[in-house]
Amino acid sequence: MPAPLPLDGITVVAVEQAVSAPFATRQLADLGARVVKVERPDGGDFARGYDTAAGGLASHFVWANRGKESLALDLKDPRGRQVLHGLLAGADVFVQNLAQGAAARLGLDAATLCARYERLVAVDISGYGPEGPYAHKRAYDMLVQCEAGLVSVTGTPEQPVKAGVPAADIAAAMYAFSGVLAALLRRGTTGRGGRVEVSMLDALAEWMGHPLHHTMHGGEQPVRTGLAHAVIAPYDAYGTADGDRVLLSVQNDREWRRLAQQVLGRPELADDPAYATNAARTANRKGTDAVVAEALAGLEAAEALARLEAAGIACARLNSVAQLAGHPQLAARDRWREVETPAGPLRALLPPIVLPDGAAPRMGAVPALGEHTDALLRALGMTGAQISALRRDGVIA
Repeated sequence: MPAPLPLDGITVVAVEQAVSAPFATRQLADLGARVVKVERPDGGDFARGYDTAAGGLASHFVWANRGKESLALDLKDPRGRQVLHGLLAGADVFVQNLAQGAAARLGLDAATLCARYERLVAVDISGYGPEGPYAHKRAYDMLVQCEAGLVSVTGTPEQPVKAGVPAADIAAAMYAFSGVLAALLRRGTTGRGGRVEVSMLDALAEWMGHPLHHTMHGGEQPVRTGLAHAVIAPYDAYGTADGDRVLLSVQNDREWRRLAQQVLGRPELADDPAYATNAARTANRKGTDAVVAEALAGLEAAEALARLEAAGIACARLNSVAQLAGHPQLAARDRWREVETPAGPLRALLPPIVLPDGAAPRMGAVPALGEHTDALLRALGMTGAQISALRRDGVIA
């Protein structure tokens, strides 16, 4: 029999929006936790309205919110907070990423909740942390990418660009996820929960470790090089005859020799002083790129990749997002499943954490706003009349 999912029996309550907290709690849901997502009655998590690309639903929301129960609850109303505390009394984890100070005003910050519920692991996710001159600044993903310096090292020499995915949100989410796991492990030893704090800036600054140390200790910021490498050549993407682009990386002079002989058809370049060493190739980057580009321009991408693989040269196709969706490696490893949503089943990737001896990940449905409100309130002992009164007053939806 497969081992149970590691978070079976764990209940998570999340007052969450956008990406960072929802993506963190989705990881917990995939591993077996029950996640109750608390949303505003008047529209819910604003990420529900980002777009309509996923069968009429928002792609961000579908990606980050499967496997959760939606409770539409007005936390500004004392009756709404009473309902929330009814849930927290039996919960293991609480996660929130409200605007700085909002959770504290509602008595839902980690310090307050951990003082009240001894076994609760309570997570505060913020943009810049709870103190300091930036504590109350708005902290959208792109803004934090800029503050963390990621944009300064991404792009071409002429143009800095942000990452094409919400890197600051994802970084914060994954540190919140691992922080919850660590705190639950500690609770198993001590019997006590505790606070977890994660800021988007701290998380992304950690991911900036290489350029940060390079700059602090070497005295010079790495330059933006597009797809090229600052100190290795050839290391770039080159066009092919069928309009695709193939990226290759030559890591040492032995590989250059094989590339020249087996792929470029220019064996004389193996010992040419202008190309024979990486230092020479980097100094002569324009010429190096020209000879590689000329050779690959006469080949279709599949042939170029086959020749590079045969020569033992690291290479990849520069795929579009559509090509990722049809990637043969994902198909060969059976990485796709269907997830139920209010718009019908949609394809989704299995989570990256693989537990070969355990139960399959719990890829539950994406909830409609307030889909589970009545069931959750009934489980707390409320009568139909009480639920109807809360709905009439706009406390729930």
